[in-house]
Amino acid sequence: MRRDLTPGNLFPDLELPDHGGHGRTLSELAGGDPVLLQFFRGWFCPKERAFFASLLQLQSEAEVAYTRFVSVSVETTETQAAFRAGLGARWTFLSDHERRYIDELELRETSDTLYNPYLPTVFTLYPDLKIQAAYNGYWFWGRPTNEELRMDFRAITRAIRRNWDVADEGR
Repeated sequence: MRRDLTPGNLFPDLELPDHGGHGRTLSELAGGDPVLLQFFRGWFCPKERAFFASLLQLQSEAEVAYTRFVSVSVETTETQAAFRAGLGARWTFLSDHERRYIDELELRETSDTLYNPYLPTVFTLYPDLKIQAAYNGYWFWGRPTNEELRMDFRAITRAIRRNWDVADEGR
């Protein structure tokens, strides 16, 4: 992973096609809200499917908490659309099928030379794409739990929402 992809630094504003084939930027997808940015190997990986199961449990909470999820892989938009639909995921999947960012971000998984996928990595981001936390998921236990994600999103939300502390409102 690139050395500057650490808490406090800005994540690059990627521009990739979404699961429907429409070009999207990361800043556009953030839309003023906290973001979970997940880079994953592909639909074929059982570790990825297990992690997606946990994200699906968090999906409804994230939606009502104004928090965005974005998942990125090297799969085609068509493959991602099918995988997303099969999961029941309602968030955006981005396709880096041309591998525009995998080496720039230094997130190529080097142990898989057949598919050349992304190294499983999760970032929690502020709306301006400042990194709150980075999780290396190469080994499954390095991935964030839903509780860790909730804590990250609580910290981000507390920092960006002026009315977080209602006791201070009106003072």
